[in-house]
Amino acid sequence: MNEIVDILSDKDVEALLSDFLKHHGKRGLIKALQSYSDLQQEYICKTKTSISKIKVDDILYLKIQGHTITIHTTFSTYQKYGSLNGELNALPRNQFIRCSKNCVVSLKKIRDICYNDITLFNNTKIHMSRNYAQQVMIAFLALSV
Repeated sequence: MNEIVDILSDKDVEALLSDFLKHHGKRGLIKALQSYSDLQQEYICKTKTSISKIKVDDILYLKIQGHTITIHTTFSTYQKYGSLNGELNALPRNQFIRCSKNCVVSLKKIRDICYNDITLFNNTKIHMSRNYAQQVMIAFLALSV
């Protein structure tokens, strides 16, 4: 990809940008820039004995039992000590939402919501409590627009 960027002239880039704007508009450009920015964000999973950098875009959901938080990602799972409120503060606000007392889900990874079940793109089903259902639905719909 860097090789392509290096050989493009400023006029080529302007033409690509102009073409993109014609096809997708300003809203499309803003969404594309936001998506790129989201892909670059990292979440730090720190325990007493280790530190891991996790791409925010790889996180599917976080679940807590006691004070042990399990972070489920596309590729692996991680565990750490803490609270879901603390983790929600460390994650991008517009991408994650609490769906039950003990679970936070990535809005981008939701495929569908049916009754009290959230199905993720990898077919994982997560229970959504009635107390959080309306907030989750509104956030999911807002992300789709």
